[in-house]
Amino acid sequence: MAVSLTVLKEATRETRVAATPETVKKMSALGISVTVEAGAGAASGFTDAAYKAAGATLTKAVSTALKKSDVVMGVRAPSAANVKAMKANAVLIATLNPYQNGPQVKSYAAAKIQAMSMELMPRITRAQSMDVLSSQSNLSGYKAVLDATHEYGRALPMMMTAAGTIPAARIFVMGAGVAGLQAIATAKRLGAIVSATDVRRAAAEQVESLGGTFVMVEADEDDSGETAGGYAKEMSADYKKRQAALVTEHIAKQDIVICTALIPGRPAPELVTKKMLEGMKPGSVLVDLAVEQGGNCRLSKMGTITEHKGVKLVAHENVPGRLAGNASELYSRNLFNFLDAFYNKDKKSLALDWEDEIIAGIGLTQNGKVVHPALVTKPAAKADKKKPAAKKKPSAKKAPAKKAAAKKPAAKKPAAKKAAAKGAK
Repeated sequence: MAVSLTVLKEATRETRVAATPETVKKMSALGISVTVEAGAGAASGFTDAAYKAAGATLTKAVSTALKKSDVVMGVRAPSAANVKAMKANAVLIATLNPYQNGPQVKSYAAAKIQAMSMELMPRITRAQSMDVLSSQSNLSGYKAVLDATHEYGRALPMMMTAAGTIPAARIFVMGAGVAGLQAIATAKRLGAIVSATDVRRAAAEQVESLGGTFVMVEADEDDSGETAGGYAKEMSADYKKRQAALVTEHIAKQDIVICTALIPGRPAPELVTKKMLEGMKPGSVLVDLAVEQGGNCRLSKMGTITEHKGVKLVAHENVPGRLAGNASELYSRNLFNFLDAFYNKDKKSLALDWEDEIIAGIGLTQNGKVVHPALVTKPAAKADKKKPAAKKKPSAKKAPAKKAAAKKPAAKKPAAKKAAAKGAK
């Protein structure tokens, strides 16, 4: 029996769609029966007629379709009503933001859904074509420069005229991940003088290869500034102080600052303080791409453009969605590539291997339980169970001495504090 798949229409704040006519055609070619909720692609420029021509069935009664669907695709987390309508063991594929949406994750487990959170995709070679963070961040970095240029009241490139010379604008990019590197490339193409910073040493070569100047304090000894997965990590308190001093001095000379720093599973690190912002020149612009996770500047207000003492703060929500057509094309290909990798073409069925590092990395729930290692809270419960064991030894008066030995865990806390610092995605 063919796999049945439903593509959801997103809420009004989301302009992207999880499948395009292009990917619907590819899924249909695999033998998958695709149903698209009516109007799902309208905000991205894809008509219902285009989906129908690609082989999809259109429906306005999505709850009915969900009851039969083996796979459900979306951009953001589905509504509670849609979760309730899904059949047991259905596979949900979307960006589910599990670290901020704990109750929703539990609802997937309660509904016995196999939830896949695509933004948790491991950074390994075979998963590159499935990496939604990279595809969407690339567009965000490009759009951030255009947004900054629109708000900045001057030209970006140097211009020599009979009336005099217009100096090139200076743009500082904070965070040299995918979004930051695209911002650097775009700003250079527009003629700006570009500099960038990142906690990862490896980012220096990437920044310089794009024509930017890398600004970085001396890193902690034997610390690359990145996790095993390639993401930026938090640095030591001493590093933060040295970084803040350097940024304060550098930012005062810039015309545009673009902040892109994110740490997976944690609030966005504060990179630009109120004092730093007030040190910037009047008429300058700061674009905060991290605003949905708290912002790299705490004065940013999500979904708005504000001004603080002459400096504009641009904090648009869902920046990739502001290029909805391209964003949907890339996102839908990411989802198709994931589906294709685990689709058994002979049996025409989806075969998810939970031992596979990709499934283990993005899988949130299975068999009615939350299974992702970062979300499972069992370790804390086990620690509580050890306490009764310590109570069995009061019969010996040497018990106090043994309790002193139990202070070892307390020694681990200072070590844990060394892990703190700020990074970029």
